[in-house]
Amino acid sequence: MESEGWLKTGDLCYFDYDGFLFIVDRLKELIKYKAYQVPPAELERYLQSIPDVVDAAVIPYPDEEAGQIPMAYVVRKPGSKICEAQIMEIIAKQVSPYKKIRKVAFINAIPKTPAGKILRRELVKHALSGASSKL
Repeated sequence: MESEGWLKTGDLCYFDYDGFLFIVDRLKELIKYKAYQVPPAELERYLQSIPDVVDAAVIPYPDEEAGQIPMAYVVRKPGSKICEAQIMEIIAKQVSPYKKIRKVAFINAIPKTPAGKILRRELVKHALSGASSKL
């Protein structure tokens, strides 16, 4: 607790017009794309709104030029043929240019804790290993 009475949790939040507090992401999970900060949770909400997508997670992927780029792991609905280019195009129409997803991988399930929190470190490790193995 700080002297002004604030408790630093590392959460990103906002108050709406009615005074309700909304927690939207974790500060340490932000993707640093060039000079911008990209919140993965925002992109995940857009991805999960796509009818062909069952679940999704967004991670930082190292990029020599940008520092990090947003990479999506996507679980398709059974029988869906949606591809990487289609997903990137759908998201690009909904977000600022610096928030665009620049890489997509398809997996069978998003790794999560028993409480349902995305295990981003497992996805980052998987992405960096260059593994084509299924999670």
